[in-house]
Amino acid sequence: MLFHEVMFTQPDKLNACLYGRFRELCAAGQVRQTHHFAGRFENIYIEATAIPQIARVLTVAKQQAGALLDIPADRLKAGFWFNAMEAGHRTSLHHHEENDELLSGVYYIRVPENSGDLILHDAGNQIRIQPQEGKLVMFAPGVLHEVTANTGTELRLSVGINVGPADDGSRGV
Repeated sequence: MLFHEVMFTQPDKLNACLYGRFRELCAAGQVRQTHHFAGRFENIYIEATAIPQIARVLTVAKQQAGALLDIPADRLKAGFWFNAMEAGHRTSLHHHEENDELLSGVYYIRVPENSGDLILHDAGNQIRIQPQEGKLVMFAPGVLHEVTANTGTELRLSVGINVGPADDGSRGV
């Protein structure tokens, strides 16, 4: 499997809550940012307790990962970060094969027109995935990927996700 896509049913209310809370927490300075490249921070971290609506996204990600990997979802944990791309921003070529990740993914919250596509690199081929609000895309953590430039004028917001084994074999976050 190079990648797997699933669409959330009726994601509008969820995405509006996630987007609104994200903006509130950023304005209040309640975020941690890392990976500063090309004039922007690629990763924006928020505590799950500060944005409880993220639990639905993480639950679906673990369920999908469990089904794809034949592992009970309650034996998995999911880490996450936000990726906010203003006009002109892009995400550099990278992979997520640093720790114990079993699958990586992205969930799209806000996708204005021309805000960039996900490009997966596989054996010299490039697979272009068009983002869509409410879409979850999962792929192997070793797959090189990037996001093309946001040539639109509005903010694009997504959630990066890494799914791995729960540390103690019990329920993961």
